[in-house]
Amino acid sequence: MTFDLERKWQLAYDFGTRRLTFLKTRVLHDVVVGLGNHASAREACLAAGVDEAELPRYAHALASLAESGMIRPGADC
Repeated sequence: MTFDLERKWQLAYDFGTRRLTFLKTRVLHDVVVGLGNHASAREACLAAGVDEAELPRYAHALASLAESGMIRPGADC
């Protein structure tokens, strides 16, 4: 899956399954928690301290979270 860093994303917790996903780093946690507060995933990454060189790695991690249903496109997308 190609992940669109320019799109707005948000958490998508499913109360039906209550499945937990453990995020491997504090920075990734901060990115995911911040997704709803920023206009794009790129902005959420940069606000969490991810530098430009690390963006592809975080895009890959976010793509995995999107595929698993933990995050979804923002309401205004």
